[in-house]
Amino acid sequence: MILKNFKKTMIIILTSFIMPISILAYSDYIIVGGENVGIEIKSKGVMVVGLYEINGKYIASESGIKVGDIITSINNNKISTIDEMTKIISNSENKIEIEFIRDGKTDHTKLNLIKDENNVYKTGLYVKDEIKGIGTLTFIDPNTKLFGALGHEIIEKATGEILEVKDGKLYNSTVTNIEPSRDGNPGEKNATFKETTIGNILENTNKGIFGIYQEKLPEKKLYKVAHKEEIKIGEAKILTVLKNEEIKEYTINILKITETKDKTKNLLFEITDENLLEQTGGIIQGMSGSPIIQDDKIIGAVTHVVVDSPTKGYGIFITNMLEEAEN
Repeated sequence: MILKNFKKTMIIILTSFIMPISILAYSDYIIVGGENVGIEIKSKGVMVVGLYEINGKYIASESGIKVGDIITSINNNKISTIDEMTKIISNSENKIEIEFIRDGKTDHTKLNLIKDENNVYKTGLYVKDEIKGIGTLTFIDPNTKLFGALGHEIIEKATGEILEVKDGKLYNSTVTNIEPSRDGNPGEKNATFKETTIGNILENTNKGIFGIYQEKLPEKKLYKVAHKEEIKIGEAKILTVLKNEEIKEYTINILKITETKDKTKNLLFEITDENLLEQTGGIIQGMSGSPIIQDDKIIGAVTHVVVDSPTKGYGIFITNMLEEAEN
């Protein structure tokens, strides 16, 4: 009897231990992207991207404000856009109280405003509340409608900071022309956005941008998700758009496979497709997120170009993107 009770106790203990462990639930087969997409992200607060001089003084700097600070409140009024910020300032006296976030911590300061010749208050701040750009859709999970794109974070160039998402939109886009890469100078896709929103962006992380796909799921072939152990050195292909909205396959050669600490730059590859090299000179901006296919499985996504050798690039394991999408 004692042994039976002990066995029952052990079963209960083991069950209690196992249950809290999170189980990744992404699908074994996913919709592979390749579409060029427009990206719009609005930040949580107004980001300081620069400081300027007024009458020989850097008034913002004197108040302790730095590039990269996120302004969240002025005169105890919460703000998230430049319009909200401007409206409050225009109705203020010559001093405002600012609440801002720096390195994850909230702080406060007071800023003395200066009027210009047009009787308009100046803050000495260059600010931004959104970022727009283009990239490539990597996948849609057909069961959850979670999508992933880019394979890397979106950074505000002036500050070098990751933009924290308040809300964001994903749009269809059309590639209008290509500026080829040259050694030391990555090229880029140029594209126009379409008006229809196809997805809501919820996260901006070092493994990509993620959110919920809003449109009807595209009727496309489902590709099996390859785990890192299945990936091998040698030939593969990428899916991307170089003209209008046409997705094409281009051959690459995987040179190295690495499990990095931050789970990015897992695949080093070179472009071997002569057609792609002729049009782009190598990896170009806007190609980030292009799915990488090997043995009829999706293994990863293009993320970075090797700047001094743009025929080479890096990719992230698709499993790392899928796991991040579920977090």
